[in-house]
Amino acid sequence: MSLQGRRRFVAGMGAAFAAGGLSFAVRAAMGPEDKFDLLIKGGEVFDPSQNLRAKRDIGMRFGRIEALEADIPVARALRALDASGKLVLPGLIDLHSHVYPYGSAIGIPADELVPFQGSTTMVSAGDAGANNFAAFRRHIKAQTRTRLYAFVHIANIGLAGFPEPELYHLGFAHPEECGKTVAENADIAIGVKVRMSENVINQAGIEPLKRAIRACEIAGGGARVMCHIGGVATPALMGEILDTLRQGDILTHCYSGAPNNAGRFTNIVQEGKLLPQALAAKKRGVIFDIGHGGGSFDFTVAEAAMKQGAMPDTISSDIHVFSGNTPGMPYLTWVMSKFMALGFTLEQVVRMATTVPAGIINRLPKHGTLQVGAPADATLVEIVQGPVEFVDTRNNKRSGNAYIKPVQAVLNGVPFGRPYNSPFSVT
Repeated sequence: MSLQGRRRFVAGMGAAFAAGGLSFAVRAAMGPEDKFDLLIKGGEVFDPSQNLRAKRDIGMRFGRIEALEADIPVARALRALDASGKLVLPGLIDLHSHVYPYGSAIGIPADELVPFQGSTTMVSAGDAGANNFAAFRRHIKAQTRTRLYAFVHIANIGLAGFPEPELYHLGFAHPEECGKTVAENADIAIGVKVRMSENVINQAGIEPLKRAIRACEIAGGGARVMCHIGGVATPALMGEILDTLRQGDILTHCYSGAPNNAGRFTNIVQEGKLLPQALAAKKRGVIFDIGHGGGSFDFTVAEAAMKQGAMPDTISSDIHVFSGNTPGMPYLTWVMSKFMALGFTLEQVVRMATTVPAGIINRLPKHGTLQVGAPADATLVEIVQGPVEFVDTRNNKRSGNAYIKPVQAVLNGVPFGRPYNSPFSVT
């Protein structure tokens, strides 16, 4: 079987098992005496995929959403979670995070982030390369409750050498090994990560991105590039990067204001003007991802780019051990709140952290929704009203009128914290 054929087969089988598709085929429909494993009771369900904002109860069983009804009696469930006064969102999805602890030098255990951002799915953005991806899969994903996916770094060492740059020496960038790793782990590997900042690639030009694209081509199966920008060597190279990205590839840190090594600003907005190549990339179907991080989000760049037609597609945190300690506080719900302060509606920011990234991951049916049959993931939040100040990574400040406060998360039908399951047998 070819690598591309293997990638399609592994991705399909992984999705079937993870979504419970095989178990659905053999189990009977829920009978009148059967009980839900968990009932989320009394909350206001907010699901953009259904244009739904209304009081609904959610019945979960066997890791799936089994019922979404106006009133489900508590007696029909083995255990109930009181969501009164809370908004119940589809489980939040963080498309750009660093969740390879003990292996990438900057990773945080994904489950430790649940109280801070309510995420139920997280994507490791190039923490591991071909040489250490197996350890991520066997020792991190296998013992993590949060759903984990990943981009494989084009550098075979991933971010293990941080803070030393992984692509100063292009000998680490092997398209063949990277593509093979993506193909053989297609159930969780979405594509290939490459960092194109001057402080990472020095004067290598467009070559690292070309190698990342080549790795995706070798892997097949729709593998995507996630391309990190911010502090690119020259404006000309920034334009070349934008011209090289393909439809469906991801431009992360899209509103970065970070300077290059000489202190020049070389990002998608130059002297207040959006690069024409950025608008062309947007129109071509390149995905613009926030990837806030500790140094990669500038309100002034975002405002100029959006005004000139380059709107974001996905909101992500770029959370890691360094960014998590910065004043910008790039936890996913806080970053979503910043975009509400910029004029986005709650529906828009929820969509950009649920259904849109779920479609990019594209491994589970109805992922990122609260539809019947979807994975039993939900995030409970409060919308805290009142004056609030937000700061970006360049100390620009903006005022808002509300923020999203995570309260609790349910992963695969089991809450983080009470009520406890017995037996506690989650995967």
